[in-house]
Amino acid sequence: MSRKKFCKYMEFNRSTLYYSPKGESAENLDIMEEMDKYYINHPTAGVLTMVNMLVMKGISANPKRIRRLMRKMNLQTIYPQKCLSKGGRPKFFHPYLLRGLNIDHPNQVWSTDISYIPMKGGFMYLYAVIDVHSRFIVGWRLSNTLSANNCYELIEDCIRVYGAPEIINSDQGVQYTTKRWEDLLHDHHIQISMDGRGRCKDNIWIERFWRTIKQEYIYLNPTDNVEELRKGVNDFIKFYNYQRPHQSLEKLLPSMEYGIVV
Repeated sequence: MSRKKFCKYMEFNRSTLYYSPKGESAENLDIMEEMDKYYINHPTAGVLTMVNMLVMKGISANPKRIRRLMRKMNLQTIYPQKCLSKGGRPKFFHPYLLRGLNIDHPNQVWSTDISYIPMKGGFMYLYAVIDVHSRFIVGWRLSNTLSANNCYELIEDCIRVYGAPEIINSDQGVQYTTKRWEDLLHDHHIQISMDGRGRCKDNIWIERFWRTIKQEYIYLNPTDNVEELRKGVNDFIKFYNYQRPHQSLEKLLPSMEYGIVV
């Protein structure tokens, strides 16, 4: 794929954007931002650890409140819910397929996840898909909801542009444990892999991307404008894919390792 075609694809996200950030009280937004910054460096932290961290910063919050905010932030790998469904609907869980697997070529394994993005006066969710071998971001979108439709449509867009991978790995969140998700991947002959419950390190590749984009862009450029956020994320991902050497790739660019012609 040429860089021109890739950049054209990245602009697709304009039409998939919800233009109003999700709101919370100013106090809760401050707490959520502190938790988000702590989480990217301590992804195994639980509710009580978060409470203690906040107390050390002079912020008082009870565990019930922190648990609710963590769920709103989609930090499911930190505090797995006892029941990931409502109304007794069946869940479609799958084993973790990547342990001991030699990942040595592009489109062998994709990893996907959703992350909370703080804004002034609100927040959004960033959905992303990364090619594990090359660390190339094959797709992303912003939304103010945790709708599973965002996951389905994002994967369909990525497959349309890059073809189907052999395996897609995700956590056990509600968006990825539905029959529609299972059917979508099976229709494309994709094997389904899922992190062990509460094992955020099973999806370490996309977790590292969240840390990178937040530390190098999101936290340094706070905004209350969703269009500005969309453009900034778009520009950063282009930079990440095409200009930022990756340590695990021996300083090569993700685009080079993925096979993108620049």
